[in-house]
Amino acid sequence: QMLTDLLSMALRMEGWEVRTAGSGFNALQAARDFEPDALVLDVMMPDLDGMAVLQRLRHSGNDVPVLFLTAKDSVADRVAGLTAGGDDYVTKPFSLEEVVARLRGLMRRAGTALTRDSEPILRVGDLSLNEDSHEVVRGDREIQLTATEFELLRFLMRNQRRVVSKAQILDRVWNY
Repeated sequence: QMLTDLLSMALRMEGWEVRTAGSGFNALQAARDFEPDALVLDVMMPDLDGMAVLQRLRHSGNDVPVLFLTAKDSVADRVAGLTAGGDDYVTKPFSLEEVVARLRGLMRRAGTALTRDSEPILRVGDLSLNEDSHEVVRGDREIQLTATEFELLRFLMRNQRRVVSKAQILDRVWNY
């Protein structure tokens, strides 16, 4: 449950609407009711495992992109998840930044709109940051940033008017 809460919080900080389910049957119902842009499934959920949830969704014609998160890290497990119709597979422990990036990639490849603002440009005052091209402009002047500086600025711009802790910054920018 703690992992679910942490991942949910990270995705909400990205601006996405998040629904969680504590069991496979609840996940199946939530996927049908909510019609999400993407699903994150744990292979080992109570009641109905993630593979069975995915098989039922696919059987009903639902082709939502699915990212498996699991402690099962053997090649056979990853192949089984992808063969079952999963689009990506991340093993625990994982970086929240990696999960967010993989979800973005899944939705981009699937052609689904992001539930956050689909425009990749963040603006604060006269500062703009293009998340796709990684360009930062202040006024009419382009600013060159390192990858880490860019991630820090993006995180702070996405969370303007929110208090963020040192731990959140370290996790999101430096993956600590």
